[in-house]
Order: sequence, then C-alpha cells, then structure tokens
Amino acid sequence: MFYDRKRAEGKRHTQAVLALARRRVNVLWALLRDGRCYELTPPTALSA
Repeated sequence: MFYDRKRAEGKRHTQAVLALARRRVNVLWALLRDGRCYELTPPTALSA
C-alpha cells in the first residue's frame, strides 16, 4: 500500500497522506487531460 510504503520511508502521517493525495490528483488530471474514464482493472497474476 502506498501510504504504508511512505510511512516505512520515515514520512509522518500528514506527509504520507499528502503524497497519496498528490498521486490521486495526478491520476485524475491525466484522465481529464486525455478525456478518458477511469477503468478499474484487477491486477493479473504473473505465472512464473
């Protein structure tokens, strides 16, 4: 999870939440810029 990774990097709660919010805003901006709709695609299992 992104938040947990930021916390493990030593970020405080507020810094981790702001980093997560910024990441989400970047996704939304890209969708608006490209005129696309959000599509939830489940992760695919990699076969070894």
